Amino acid sequence: MAQSTPLLAVRGSEGIYMLDGPPTYTENSSFTREDSKNCKGFTFSNDGSLFAWCNGENVNIVNTRDSRLLHTLDLPRVTLLEFSPQSNTLTTWQPYMTTKNNPQGEPNLQIWDLRTGQCLKSFYQKKMQGWCPCWSDDESICARNVNNEVQFFEGNDFGKIANKLHLQKVADFALSPGPQPCKVAVYVPGSKGAPSFVRLYQYPKFEGPASALANKSFFKADKVTMLWNKKGTAVLVIASTDVDKSGASYYGEQTLHYIASNGESALVQLPKNGPIYDVVWNPNSLEFCAVYGFMPAKATVFNHKCDPVFDFGTGPRNAAFYSPQGHILVLAGFGNLRGQMEVWDVKKYKQISKPQAADTTVFSWCPDGEHIVTATCSPRLRVSNGYKIWHYSGAVRHKVEVPANSELWEVQWQPFVDGAFPEKPIKYQTVPNDVPSIDVKPAQAYRPPALRNKPITSSKLHEEEPPQNMKPQTADKQLSKAALKNQKKREARKAAKQESKSDVTHEAPSDPEPRAVQCSEGHGDPEVDKKIKNIKKKLKAIEQLKEQEASGKQLEKNQLEKILKEDALLKELEDLELGL
Repeated sequence: MAQSTPLLAVRGSEGIYMLDGPPTYTENSSFTREDSKNCKGFTFSNDGSLFAWCNGENVNIVNTRDSRLLHTLDLPRVTLLEFSPQSNTLTTWQPYMTTKNNPQGEPNLQIWDLRTGQCLKSFYQKKMQGWCPCWSDDESICARNVNNEVQFFEGNDFGKIANKLHLQKVADFALSPGPQPCKVAVYVPGSKGAPSFVRLYQYPKFEGPASALANKSFFKADKVTMLWNKKGTAVLVIASTDVDKSGASYYGEQTLHYIASNGESALVQLPKNGPIYDVVWNPNSLEFCAVYGFMPAKATVFNHKCDPVFDFGTGPRNAAFYSPQGHILVLAGFGNLRGQMEVWDVKKYKQISKPQAADTTVFSWCPDGEHIVTATCSPRLRVSNGYKIWHYSGAVRHKVEVPANSELWEVQWQPFVDGAFPEKPIKYQTVPNDVPSIDVKPAQAYRPPALRNKPITSSKLHEEEPPQNMKPQTADKQLSKAALKNQKKREARKAAKQESKSDVTHEAPSDPEPRAVQCSEGHGDPEVDKKIKNIKKKLKAIEQLKEQEASGKQLEKNQLEKILKEDALLKELEDLELGL
């Protein structure tokens, strides 16, 4: 039985080593540290039972339970490697190379049988993009995209092609995870005015367009990213163009499409314009989260009908990460952002913590669903390399800083099978830091000398929109109730005053010329009537601004200040109408 503590594999300029995960955070003694300074890659098997790495001389494969060496393959030029889902094979890739004596070159992609250590098949794979063949979860099917057609092999028998899916100019494909029957999503870019499209097929029914389970066509697509949910019932398609012809975005233009294996398809309506930074499925396969829109970016959870479930508002974020159990969601802003992380309980939609991990280039959930690792790695950033292990409450449990003359290249958690770590109740109390924190004062914004002795005013370019459960209650129904209540109060006061005046009139009949009771509807004073008219005009404008705010429009600062004056205007109107 595998160990219950996940390992963290660390690769850098000083080699490879294993770290025992929470709660010990010590170097694993059973794994012999790899001291080679030329380790170009490593990988775990899907169940975490095997670990393979290349060190510039050979490829080594060990059992993670006891670090026993299983195979050593003489492959000095290998840079990429991947296990098949059931750990029956290992695929290796090395850069394609030709010589004068061999202008055709040698096959550079090999598939190795891990039971015997023998090579099952060698292929030519010149491009690094899409280098690895795709397997179904049970390894009954393996597929490769070759010369605009998808070739299928069965039972890891690479001696013959079992099936082919041929469409004109197939650019990409994706096999569904989950149980059989296996589904295939294929993307064909548009040409000569025809739209691009993604089609879903059930293996091996490839007789033509009529045999497709679903079809979604769209324009404005130079490339797509296809994301299957864990159960293989639906796929999300992010269609991207390299150039936004409207000039609104430097990053091109993106649209998000939903395609289900039952034939349903839809364009996911995103309320805010701008790039789509990240889309991720919840492991329960029923919901997905999208991060999108010009900064500050918006984040929304949608259900499988593409209806919004929860709106997280806007903020400095460009990535989303669900925990393996699907009960926690982290929204983060990495890259050119400051590394702010928002940790949310997605069952109650309640924020748990808001830590900050500056200069993060790698983020990954631990299989236990309670810890995460953030790292600053080369070559993305060559300074301040290191990694931290966090508790989701925001506490730093372990921290490693790489010396200035060394580099960190990669960190990766050991995977575990589903169900190995059951979901635990979420704790909202902050867990104590195991690492002493150093309080760093935030850098102050530059202020010209003439303004340094004056009060600091807000310098935000954009006001951030709060999550939907933290927005002020400005619904139309509630506003109408409040307005109705105020109106009833005003009418009651008018009636009471009018009644008192009429009583005075009836009690004084000896007066030859009784004064007329002045009706509140007509004041007789043109100056007062003019003021009332202007106030009503301002209140009407405030109602329109509130409607725009409720619909999601970002209001300017002066517009928000107008809304704040509503109560004072209502009070002034009431006094004028009562003649006070």
